[in-house]
Amino acid sequence: MTQVVSTKQAHAIDLALNALQEGKVIAIPTDTVYGIACLVDNTEAIKRIYEIKGREKTKALPVLIGEYDQLLCIAEELNTCAQKLAKKFWPGALTLIISRNPKLPNILSPYATIGVRMPEHDWLRKLINQSGPLAATSANLSGTSNPRKASEVLDQLEAKIEIIMDGGTCRKGIPSTIVDCTGEKVKILRQGGLLEDAILSCLHNLS
Repeated sequence: MTQVVSTKQAHAIDLALNALQEGKVIAIPTDTVYGIACLVDNTEAIKRIYEIKGREKTKALPVLIGEYDQLLCIAEELNTCAQKLAKKFWPGALTLIISRNPKLPNILSPYATIGVRMPEHDWLRKLINQSGPLAATSANLSGTSNPRKASEVLDQLEAKIEIIMDGGTCRKGIPSTIVDCTGEKVKILRQGGLLEDAILSCLHNLS
């Protein structure tokens, strides 16, 4: 049976942290949409995320961080464009595709790159600062709508996950914008919660 726990409860972070450390997959609120997450170095839990969603393993899982310093264990390198965008728009609805640390589990990303984001959600960042970076993706079955509420997660994933951390309605309600910073030119792969004009303006000021 899936347990729904309010993030307003005093023990909410401890409960979520214990579940993650036990290798469980949990549902979490973010600033964009609800996600399901596990510790970034737990291979079995990462496999479980793919199973829960029915997600193809050729689709890499992004990583959520709580503070800039956590990039050190995720990224192999961070070029000038990625640094500029991160410092301008993090925390926020921007996922950066960067060169990944080869020590990360291959199941997390079968490629030499990884998506990373720092969510604009205080409770979640507090959790990540204690747990370490999280492998995370939207809390829905692949191909279905992204949930903004814990009840919508429950509708899709009841009995598939043990705990849903209920943080109320996600503020933005649309996924993050994805920007690939690994090539010679920055590419916007998905338009989401951060507008393209803001990204291009930031990069223009860099040149």
